Amino acid sequence: MKRVLSIFLAAALVLLTLAGCGAAPKAKEKVRLCEVTHSVFYAPQYAAIHLGFFDDAGIEIELSNGQGADKVMAAVLSDNVEIGFAGPEASIYVYNEGKEDHTQVFAQLTRRDGSFLMAREPDPDFTWEKLRGTRVLSGRKGGVPYMALEYVVRQHGMDPSSDLVMDDSVQFSLMTGAFTGGNGDYATCFEPTASMVEAEGKGYIVASVGEAAGEIPYTAYFAKKSYLEKNADLVQRFTDAVYQGQKWVAEHTAAEVAQAIAPSFPDTDEALLAQVVERYQEIGAWNTDPVMTEESFDRLQMVMEQAGELAKRADYSAVVNNTFAEKAKKG
Repeated sequence: MKRVLSIFLAAALVLLTLAGCGAAPKAKEKVRLCEVTHSVFYAPQYAAIHLGFFDDAGIEIELSNGQGADKVMAAVLSDNVEIGFAGPEASIYVYNEGKEDHTQVFAQLTRRDGSFLMAREPDPDFTWEKLRGTRVLSGRKGGVPYMALEYVVRQHGMDPSSDLVMDDSVQFSLMTGAFTGGNGDYATCFEPTASMVEAEGKGYIVASVGEAAGEIPYTAYFAKKSYLEKNADLVQRFTDAVYQGQKWVAEHTAAEVAQAIAPSFPDTDEALLAQVVERYQEIGAWNTDPVMTEESFDRLQMVMEQAGELAKRADYSAVVNNTFAEKAKKG
């Protein structure tokens, strides 16, 4: 009898052990994500990372910095990363080149230009007309930051090709150093770099390019069509996590957002982060959901046409795939 009882207990223990093994968490799937630059402008993304929204979706994010939309797109097309995060113009260019396995935008994060115009001296009475006859460090020609600034200049009655010099000779990642080193009269900078330069007394924020330009689908996630088709479940979970980040940021204060994203900016004072977040909140920089509308897509193409960078408009339904974003919204 004792022997039978021992066998029974041993069997029960084995079953409990197996049940425990079965309950072990599933290994996360790694997604290599390349962002165009590292900025507080992408707060909903960092919130999704640090608050565990990607973890909850079973995703491990391997984040890298491409330092330019063209470099991000190159990384995606060469399969060095699965997902790119940059301006949608990169996907429009690739589609218009006729590439069969072109990229598709599947989630939009920001809806305005995130750069701020820096001057050498404080100027509380700044007007855009003051750019006439000056040299502005403005990033890569053909990129959304450059084209958005051109759009603003035109809106204020100036010709960006003759009334000022939009200097695209300095690499994006080196622009701030070039400006603080004495190059140019003005420069466009993302945050928190702009506020850090201002805190050091080496430059002063005088205007928001995004506020002046209005709504433009500025930064979005994209991947090859083939990747989206083969990894639909993973991409859906990724989009769900992004949407969670967007909602969380929309529902919390600047100080709370700063605290959440602080691990992504270890060298930046949290009070300064909160100041930057509030500045982006004030201009309505972030999408409240990941859907890219056809109206905003057409506006981007209009800006590109005015800049002389787009000979033919791309088909919205071919470049934008809202399947995942719409499903994320429905929950």
